[in-house]
Amino acid sequence: MSLEIGAKAPDFDLPTDGGANAALKALGGKAVVLYFYPKDDTSGCTSEAKAFSEAKALFDKAGAVVIGASKDSVASHAKFRAKYDLSITLASDVEGKIVEAYGAWVEKSMYGRKYMGIERSTFLIDGQGVLRRVWRKVKIPGHAQEVLKAVQDLG
Repeated sequence: MSLEIGAKAPDFDLPTDGGANAALKALGGKAVVLYFYPKDDTSGCTSEAKAFSEAKALFDKAGAVVIGASKDSVASHAKFRAKYDLSITLASDVEGKIVEAYGAWVEKSMYGRKYMGIERSTFLIDGQGVLRRVWRKVKIPGHAQEVLKAVQDLG
């Protein structure tokens, strides 16, 4: 599935590691950076979460909320957050419905073996719930800064 820039972003309401929920409707008026990552406490996912956490104050200043989502449990997210002192919201999509709605559940291949998994991807949603930018097959170095610039450019 492919989402079009300028289309309404798929709604979501997911449990978070803080015992609350991250819901797109509840964030109305704020830009939302929703990024999907494969697994808590793996090297790439840790680097990405740390980069977004380090830039959190700048995202806050720009009026944006950063939400990382994976199929890991709320308990796994809580451990991941505590271990690396992460400051961003981590949302649990155990059933994978939101991952699928955003087209981030894809066929992957490793060592010739094909399997389904989360494609590292990021979505920028404006304060009206409209999709403004999409990054697929994200390369982690510099990504958080590129997303921050896109948020700031929303104005």
